[in-house]
Amino acid sequence: MITCQTHDTIPADLVSNDPSRPRFSISQVSTLTASFADDVRNYAAGGLDAIGIWEMKLGDGPDTESLEHYAASGLGAASAIPAVPSVLPLPLLPGPDDPQERIEAVCASIHRLAAFGPSAIVCLTGPAGDRDPDEARAVAVDGLRTIGAEAERAGMRMALEPFQLEGIEDWSLVNTIPDAVELIDEVGSPAFGIQFDVWHLWNTPDLLDEIERHIHRFAGVHVNDWREPTRGWADRALPGHGAANLAAILGALDAAGWGGYYDMEIFSDNGAFGTAYPDSLWDADPAELVRQGRDSFARCWQERRVAA
Repeated sequence: MITCQTHDTIPADLVSNDPSRPRFSISQVSTLTASFADDVRNYAAGGLDAIGIWEMKLGDGPDTESLEHYAASGLGAASAIPAVPSVLPLPLLPGPDDPQERIEAVCASIHRLAAFGPSAIVCLTGPAGDRDPDEARAVAVDGLRTIGAEAERAGMRMALEPFQLEGIEDWSLVNTIPDAVELIDEVGSPAFGIQFDVWHLWNTPDLLDEIERHIHRFAGVHVNDWREPTRGWADRALPGHGAANLAAILGALDAAGWGGYYDMEIFSDNGAFGTAYPDSLWDADPAELVRQGRDSFARCWQERRVAA
């Protein structure tokens, strides 16, 4: 297992106002049990730069109060996650089975989430399921074109997320950065970039070279780690607490010129998705998890400097 080195204190230049420092965010699913208002308060109090908004935390609306909490916090907005995040249905998440209904839901979410000004809105293809692979791809491409056109009208960027090869049959048609590039080129919408996620991509071939080659396509970055042994798709670790070589990955992102948010996204099932892990991070106090996540990332960033 590869971990980042442990340090007693966080270097001052990682918590200063230095514009060259990494901008750290947390995606709201990481603190699943907290409300939207609590997340905003905890993230701001923890010294974060931004929040990755999950539409499910907004409830049925209206969003007036949530927008007020967000505006008062001073936080930026990293990649947002719509309530229905894919064109093709996801067997492990709720949502309509009809791709057209899903496309309409994503388009509605684009306009709702745009009010928060996220850097991008994440989208998956969804899996082929019982469809012929060519048919599934055609449905996905057509749906992403519609979504891309709606995003352009709303002035928003979309972020197509490749999914980890292990378990991909329940989630996506694309696994690698080149897979995502090829699909985006087929879609042909300038609204689409790539959502880079450490957990999904850490073990793909030639990852560091692909980061350098395609960094201009990146619309968002999710930071987390691969628990070893992993127990499922909702069993991720804090940065530096797993098998992914975070020092090398962060070094490659930084060297390639990534200047957006490093948005920590942790799934750690406490029974919400069917499996209650006894050491679930979702059972931790949300404010404490914010602190642990921030400090874990900072240690990995410091190790990146040593490794560079």
